[in-house]
Amino acid sequence: MGYLYLSVAIVAEVIATTFLKLASGEGSKWWAYLIVAAGYLLAFTMLSLTLGAGVPLGIAYAVWAGAGVVLVAVVSWLAFGELLTWQQLVGIALVVGGVLLLELGGNHGAPTIGKAG
Repeated sequence: MGYLYLSVAIVAEVIATTFLKLASGEGSKWWAYLIVAAGYLLAFTMLSLTLGAGVPLGIAYAVWAGAGVVLVAVVSWLAFGELLTWQQLVGIALVVGGVLLLELGGNHGAPTIGKAG
């Protein structure tokens, strides 16, 4: 259930961040602020429920932040015509790889460093 909460948190954060574009600058839309506020409130609520469901903080935050960065970059490219350079695409690949390594490296019987709870 924790990863379902995390998925909702990611989607809500991406929507809120995307609507920041419409809420800022010249010609900003007043209603976009409502979507931004509701999106971030939902995102942090779902992130909290994710942690309550037992997903470790380091993993939850890494997946939430990493997926958010990648998805916002892609949405910005698709919705607003913002450029994605080859360096940015390499960065996206590195973020995805880092998140995958954190998730796959979770304590599944492998040797660990430090102590758990």
